[in-house]
Amino acid sequence: MIRLLRIARREYLAYIRTPGFWLSLLLLPVGISTIFFAPMAVSRATPTPRIAILDFTGKHLKPQVVAAVNPPGAPPQAVIVPDPPRPFADPIDARTRLQPYLRGQRLLPGGGRLDAAAIIRPAGAGVAVDFWSRDIAASDLAQTVSGAVGDAIRRDRLRALGINPTTLAQVESLAPTVSLYSPKAATGKVELKDRLPTLAGLAMGVLLLMVVLTGAGMLLNSVMEEKTSRIIEVLLSSASVPEIMGGKIIGVAAVTGTILAFWMSIAAVIIAVRSPETAGDLVGVFLEHGHWAYFALYFIGGYLMFATLYVTIGAFCETSREAQTLLGPMMIIMTMPAVFMTQGASHPDAPLLRVLTWIPLFTPFMMAARIASDPPLWEIASTSALMFAVTALELWVAVPAFKAGALATGRFDVRLFFSTLARRRAS
Repeated sequence: MIRLLRIARREYLAYIRTPGFWLSLLLLPVGISTIFFAPMAVSRATPTPRIAILDFTGKHLKPQVVAAVNPPGAPPQAVIVPDPPRPFADPIDARTRLQPYLRGQRLLPGGGRLDAAAIIRPAGAGVAVDFWSRDIAASDLAQTVSGAVGDAIRRDRLRALGINPTTLAQVESLAPTVSLYSPKAATGKVELKDRLPTLAGLAMGVLLLMVVLTGAGMLLNSVMEEKTSRIIEVLLSSASVPEIMGGKIIGVAAVTGTILAFWMSIAAVIIAVRSPETAGDLVGVFLEHGHWAYFALYFIGGYLMFATLYVTIGAFCETSREAQTLLGPMMIIMTMPAVFMTQGASHPDAPLLRVLTWIPLFTPFMMAARIASDPPLWEIASTSALMFAVTALELWVAVPAFKAGALATGRFDVRLFFSTLARRRAS
């Protein structure tokens, strides 16, 4: 045990002394902030598009479309370009004459470019909208225009049937106030406090994914470099394989845990200062009903399960190129549970998701996402026991595999890897 802790301490100190550790410590919030705030920054930096709205139906639909594009009291979605002094003869004429403006070959009379044009034209007994845009992927503004045209047509049809505008306005203003209730909510009505377990479970799953993906590269490179420099042979002469593997796993976990704990502490302080009530509710989520033990159980079990696999594969790598080629497929496999994790939070009792809970690869993520549904105790005990049993099996198989791979020379040999596992099973 002492040798295991010494190896863990050695791994930890080796990483925190590198510039990369401090860069990760400082840049983590930058990356997270970029994920959350980049869309907002791009939206604010993007100039308001200019759109021409041309109505050839004779039903005076343009004012209603303009009101939908730029509703009162809300930020404008677009700048409405005035109609040209020389009117368009028909939709085909409009399309032809607007092409140079949409291509950027010509500027509008007042300056600036034309970004979009909505040509509203008759189509049989109904109305069609030809939406032209400089951006081929633009869809939000097109949906707003088409929705406004559809609402205007329905209003005209209802007026034609004898419904006066006042009655029509009263009917359109009838919108129910929806409140969400659940017997699992503390007061019956679902509030933010009741959603916090789900959010905490998703956060735990994301943190586990970050720790595993970050630690995977560290474990692979650490074992591979020590194997290349023959340091691993010195370690094997003074410590057992379980001690070496355990020390490396714990040391890398401490490195990633230090980074996450540092910024989680800062985030906790910010939440406590800005919203003490929310901070108290979060503390309650972890302390009530043993949720802290629930999270710790699946977080530790999930990390050990994946870290054992990574450190074993790393012993069979001779170069960093081999390590990276193996790391890529493993990361693809790791992202599969994340795809289902959000579904597990919104549909915790879905049959497929409950089946995935029993697959060790998915277990820690799915059970974290399903915490708000209060899984029965037997399911918690069974899935966690299965997860740790798989981890124990990995360790039982990995010990001789790690030793054989660490002492082997040459490139990664799939036959050597699996033959080592087969010999361990047969012994």
